[in-house]
Amino acid sequence: MTSARYDLNIDQGSDFAVELTISENGVAKNLSTWSARAQLRKEIESSTKTDFTCSSPNASGEITVSLGHDVSDALTAGTYVWGLEIFQGSAGSETAVTRLLQGKVNIDSEVVR
Repeated sequence: MTSARYDLNIDQGSDFAVELTISENGVAKNLSTWSARAQLRKEIESSTKTDFTCSSPNASGEITVSLGHDVSDALTAGTYVWGLEIFQGSAGSETAVTRLLQGKVNIDSEVVR
């Protein structure tokens, strides 16, 4: 499975969530033995990151990726990059890792503060 491009738009200061269904050849992929993680960075090379909250992937290939309003409020408006991957094992000692999605993120400025 190769990673796909999926761009996001997030309103600064708002809760954000996207529900994804991962499929391969048109069939939902059983991800019940995997964990998920996603990060947002200003640039790919940046060491500063923001972690998305990811639900546990399930047998129907569903993963929810989200940011709370307090997290999006702390981000400066502009363009970022993001990525989502799944892994088996525990973080730091993974036995398998698959990058699923990557793309750009536009953080739209909040007007009401």
